[in-house]
Amino acid sequence: MQVDIRNYYEVLLMEILRDEGLLEELPEEYLADLCCVTLNQLPVRYIRHLVDTYFFEDYAELQQMKNEIHSALEKSRQFLKANLHKKLVEDAEVAASIPAINKKPNI
Repeated sequence: MQVDIRNYYEVLLMEILRDEGLLEELPEEYLADLCCVTLNQLPVRYIRHLVDTYFFEDYAELQQMKNEIHSALEKSRQFLKANLHKKLVEDAEVAASIPAINKKPNI
């Protein structure tokens, strides 16, 4: 038996990213990290049928969920940016500590 359920926050996040043009703009690896970090900050709300959800959802509740997503998305961007900066600094330190074996001597 296959059960067709989805996390509604995931659906809304993908809609937001699509509407902002980020699905086409961002590299796939970064986008995957961004989605994971964002969704890990949000509660889970499982749904079965998206069309039923659209029909029965409360507008105020939908706006609250979208606000939560936007807030989590901003925190995720900051987190990923900070971690990228940290990784770049660490990589630069490692590169600086490696002796220049292949450097040609100045003649």
